[in-house]
Amino acid sequence: MKALIVDDNDIARTTLAHLAKQVPNLTIVSEFSNAIEAYTYLQSNPVDLIFLDIEMPEMTGIELTKNLTGKDTIIIFTTSNKEYALEAFELNIADYLLKPVMPARFLQAVSKAQSVFESRKENVEITKDEFLFVRDSNITRRLKLDDIFYAEAMGDYVKFYTKEKMFAIHGTMKAAEERLPKESFIRVHRSYIISVGKIDTLQDGGIKINGKFIPVADAYRKALNKRMNVF
Repeated sequence: MKALIVDDNDIARTTLAHLAKQVPNLTIVSEFSNAIEAYTYLQSNPVDLIFLDIEMPEMTGIELTKNLTGKDTIIIFTTSNKEYALEAFELNIADYLLKPVMPARFLQAVSKAQSVFESRKENVEITKDEFLFVRDSNITRRLKLDDIFYAEAMGDYVKFYTKEKMFAIHGTMKAAEERLPKESFIRVHRSYIISVGKIDTLQDGGIKINGKFIPVADAYRKALNKRMNVF
């Protein structure tokens, strides 16, 4: 993956660049101390991943992310402040790293980004039957809808999670919601569609599927409770 570091702190940029050197197949192609310069660079030099600070003068990392809508860039926020976490994840970023960034946590975030990056090489088409047809190079295989645990929005992509793997396709949650069978799937959040049959537990604020906590928005809670016969 080709990556960019955008941070107004010299030490933070140096630390991230050092950590990135330890990761195979990850190359830092450039560094910027402000988001405006990074935005200008990205107009003619697309990258796969950005390590992006949030609190910067003139343009914040969140503002830069919003200005990159429509691009395929994967974002990992790096910040000293926890208070932006909710707003950040609503932008469907790959991860949110708190400074000082620890090596193990850095590797975990890059692994998430790598999964998204690799899955984009596959073309997934949703049909109106029981399968997703997944094209990988010259091989086409089918993925049972019954194997899908949940779908998650990330920018211009929708990620489908199964027990073994995640697949990302270019598209919107609205399109996914329209094509996934309503007898098996339900929207529970602006960023999540879940398989009703895969729910492990319901709890305050959300549900758990395969060990993953998924938030349930108030706007969808009534429909979910009715579907689950919860009174």
